Amino acid sequence: MKLRKIMALCMAAVLAASLTACGAAPAADTAAPAAEAPAAAAEEEAPQDMGGSVEGELNVTIWDEGQRPGLQEIVDDWSAQSGVKATIQVVDWNNYWTLLEAGATGGELPDVFWMHSNVAQKYMENDLLMDLTDKIAASDKIDLANYYEGIVNLYKSNDKQYAVPKDIDTIALWYNKTIFDEMGVPYPDDTWTWDDFAANAKKLTNDDHWGYAIAPGNNQEGYYNTIYSMGGYVISDDKKTSGMDDPNTIQAVKLFTDMIADGSCPDLATVSETAPNELLQAGKTAMAINGSWMLAGYRDNEYTAQNCDVAVLPYYKDPSDRVSIYNGLGWAASANTKNPDAAWSLIEYLGSKEAQLKQAELGVTMSAFKGTSDAWVKSVDCFDLNGHMKMLDAKLVFRPYSRDTTVWEDMMIEKLQDAWTGEKPVDEVCKDIAAEMNADLAEE
Repeated sequence: MKLRKIMALCMAAVLAASLTACGAAPAADTAAPAAEAPAAAAEEEAPQDMGGSVEGELNVTIWDEGQRPGLQEIVDDWSAQSGVKATIQVVDWNNYWTLLEAGATGGELPDVFWMHSNVAQKYMENDLLMDLTDKIAASDKIDLANYYEGIVNLYKSNDKQYAVPKDIDTIALWYNKTIFDEMGVPYPDDTWTWDDFAANAKKLTNDDHWGYAIAPGNNQEGYYNTIYSMGGYVISDDKKTSGMDDPNTIQAVKLFTDMIADGSCPDLATVSETAPNELLQAGKTAMAINGSWMLAGYRDNEYTAQNCDVAVLPYYKDPSDRVSIYNGLGWAASANTKNPDAAWSLIEYLGSKEAQLKQAELGVTMSAFKGTSDAWVKSVDCFDLNGHMKMLDAKLVFRPYSRDTTVWEDMMIEKLQDAWTGEKPVDEVCKDIAAEMNADLAEE
């Protein structure tokens, strides 16, 4: 694939803020999914210089301001050992991919930066990322067996490894205890089915708040989990076929559109103006389905810290149907960094058990190094984060992706708006999505 094509596809990523994972979020744009989404604000203006480090310094670029303080502390630990200064700059999710595109075109990507499932394959195939394979093999700090296999494999292409896993995320049910108490509804627990979820959302709705809120862009943080819980699928294992026209998939999407129709969820106009996570923070909704990356935003918000808590996601017919869509970011380096030894040294440290444990202890995110995320649960006392940890024992499904994820995901989010408004029947919308998605996959 020519570099020109990868850049065009990266522009699609700008339009889709649906990350997954982890840790990104446009505030209230339903046309742009909110996958992995911090509530904390990023810098208002993105820096224009994406790289070009000088000797003895590294540029580290991420998209989540909520994670920056903790990660900078860890990076500073490495700097104290290595003597190399490394500064983290935060670029909001949309601008992040715009600037990476510019950096890829101009040959000056940041030295070290986050990779995501939406675009990883294209960056790896176009030799934009440093090949870490031999470095990992020689490392006494990195053993890929210590990380979740799905995340490791995500950043592998042609048997070469291009990133070290940073974190793992799970999806859980955040809820407003105060609203539950006021409405006389017992808190959610591990006995809830998706039918219970919908029924209780209706009980929790009045003139002051809704029971739940969801936007078309809340895929990893919403309907993807229900689709797989109910036996549907988004994309086939071989990445060749859409599952959006599967009857079980349609049933799962209809669960939410029925809730919008009965008034227990806000309409499209409302969630377009104010994102579901912001409605939870304002006391306007009783429940939100969110990724573990939201901890910093909710912890640092006075209202949610005082009023909210976490439970496991509901299941369909049997507890074995309880599903969490998971994802994980990777630490990558530019193939053209002027300081490759330092860039690898930093990535090696960030992936080490020592740094991964500290990441969890500081409440940055759950960590990709197996066995370290228990410390993340203990990082706060305002929430019981075991709701997220228990989802690691549920059926884990890797966030649906293909080589050109953003192409069909953007299309899906746009078309779902007709289902959200009731302009078209859900089954018709899902079948339209499947047909166009199949055409997109055929071109891959």
